[in-house]
Amino acid sequence: MRSPFIQKISRWLVPLAALAAFAAWMYIAPPGMLGKLDALGYAVCHRIGERSFHIGERQLPLCARCSGTFSAAAIALTFFAVTARKRGGMPIKKFHWLFLLFFLAFGVDGTNSYIYLLKQTTGMLQQIPTLYIPNSTLRLFTGSGMGMTMAAFIFPAFNQTVWRDLDAAPVLDSWKRLLSLLGILLMVDLLILGESPLVLYPLAFVSSFGVLALLTLIFGIVWLMIMRQDNTFTSPRQLWLTALAGFTLAMLMILSIDLFRYNLTGTWGGFPLG
Repeated sequence: MRSPFIQKISRWLVPLAALAAFAAWMYIAPPGMLGKLDALGYAVCHRIGERSFHIGERQLPLCARCSGTFSAAAIALTFFAVTARKRGGMPIKKFHWLFLLFFLAFGVDGTNSYIYLLKQTTGMLQQIPTLYIPNSTLRLFTGSGMGMTMAAFIFPAFNQTVWRDLDAAPVLDSWKRLLSLLGILLMVDLLILGESPLVLYPLAFVSSFGVLALLTLIFGIVWLMIMRQDNTFTSPRQLWLTALAGFTLAMLMILSIDLFRYNLTGTWGGFPLG
């Protein structure tokens, strides 16, 4: 464990760093609530309009695939937080084939979609056959599978790093638990495909929250390892500094990518297709 002096200083420096990073990001991000969500999506997503859901003429912060990925991650993390609070075991091995299938589907659909895009916009790669015409339904479903997969492994990894009194049980240890989560995600995806503003508005917030939640958990793990505080916590209330440190590092990453991409492209919209 780090020295008490470093621990004490970090209690002051981390909140100040969090405030500075968040203020800087708020300053450079587009105006309005949806503008801020756009800036979150901008750090992780191509934001090509033709591949995104819209509320009228208003494009969502993330493309269809990323909307599926990060909304599913947010929902799955919430599901695990409620049903597997301190569980640190990875999903049982007989479910690994399903997560491998989700991973492969995400990779195949993403690669096929990217090649198709290059063919349509640049004329390149015409010698490579298109497996099928990409569409937003497949992007959403394959994204959701990948989001669930990431959450199913990141959540127990975080718990393994945090808790002194870790529950070694797997986060997914039964068909009932797995099918419950799959059912929730399928229902949400079907609602999204209806493209009702009543669903798409919440989707903009949930998917953006998923981006922040995943990055905060990952950087929270990094912070605990740097500070040598792994497996020292017994209560969620003790995690405020870890959560804030993870959030700060996430915001610094998002801020850096936003600034680099905006300076490169000069627009908060999607990557130019021409």
